[in-house]
This record gives sequence, C-alpha cells and structure tokens, in this order.
Amino acid sequence: MPASTSSDLTLSVNGEKYTLTVDHRTTLLDALRERLDMTGTKKGCDQGQCGACTVLLDGRRGVACLQLAVAAEGREITTIEGVAESERLHPVQQAFLDLDGFQCGYCTPGQICSAIAVIEEHAAGWPSAVTGDVRPEAGPPPLTPEEIRERMSGNLCRCGAYVSIVQAVARAAEETKGAAA
Repeated sequence: MPASTSSDLTLSVNGEKYTLTVDHRTTLLDALRERLDMTGTKKGCDQGQCGACTVLLDGRRGVACLQLAVAAEGREITTIEGVAESERLHPVQQAFLDLDGFQCGYCTPGQICSAIAVIEEHAAGWPSAVTGDVRPEAGPPPLTPEEIRERMSGNLCRCGAYVSIVQAVARAAEETKGAAA
C-alpha cells in the first residue's frame, strides 16, 4: 500500500487552533496564506533570504517559507495578524507607524515580527555578531543602531526604509523596557 502524502494536523496560530489536511511538502507560509487566509505574512523570495515571511514560532523568529507546516504542529505560531492586543497596536507596530518604518509595506509584517523577537533576544542578553563583550555577566549590550542593523539583517527592504526601521526598533525597545519595569 502506498504511503500517504498528506496529513491532518492542528496548527495553533495567534492563539486559535486550526485543523487542516495538508500535503507533507506544504510550507508553513503556504498553509498560512492559502489555507488559513492569513495573508499578512508575505511571500518574497520563497528561499529564506528576504525575511518577508518572518513569523514567531514559540516566540522566536523563523522564516515560514522554509518551515514545513507539519513540523509546526504543536508550536505557537504568531503572525502579524496576532501581534496587536485587541485594538491596541503592539509597541513595534506603533513605532513603525510613528516613524515611517515602511514605504511600500510589503516587507513590514516580517520586519515587525523580526523586531519583536530582536527586542526579546536583546533583553535576554543574547549577543549578536557585533556585540563587543559577549560574557553573560556583561548583560545585554546597548541597543545601538549598529546592534539593531545586525540583528535585523535577515530582513530586506527593497524601498530602503532602513533608517526609519532602525529608529522604530530602538523606540519600541525603549517603550517595551519601560513597560516591563
């Protein structure tokens, strides 16, 4: 008997459970966009190079075009549609709006999801390639523009809104830090 090429799975997306049958080769990106109609997550290069499809998987960023849907079962998936709290925008979303951290907007959902994870990673003390002192006791490095650029380097913007994106991430990090204190 030939093996089945599809599976029934339940995905937890933005706090809701969705049960669907997918071909084993279906990416998380295609499942989100084509099966669950969550089109905020964008398909850019479809090769994991541009970051337009960045989502949060258990709070950590990942490119949905390289993640198989069947491998995402049991993980909490957060898309751009799920980052706001009710009618209140996430601080990163608000900072992007306030500081014009976008032009055409195509990459913006991935940029925002990535920025949310960047802020969490930084607050947890994770170093980047440009972090000077990586000793755990040194604590988080200052979130300088250089640090932000390095940490956001997996997300490309064809319009070149990088200056505003860096400013938006810095502002949101400060607001998030203030809210956590």
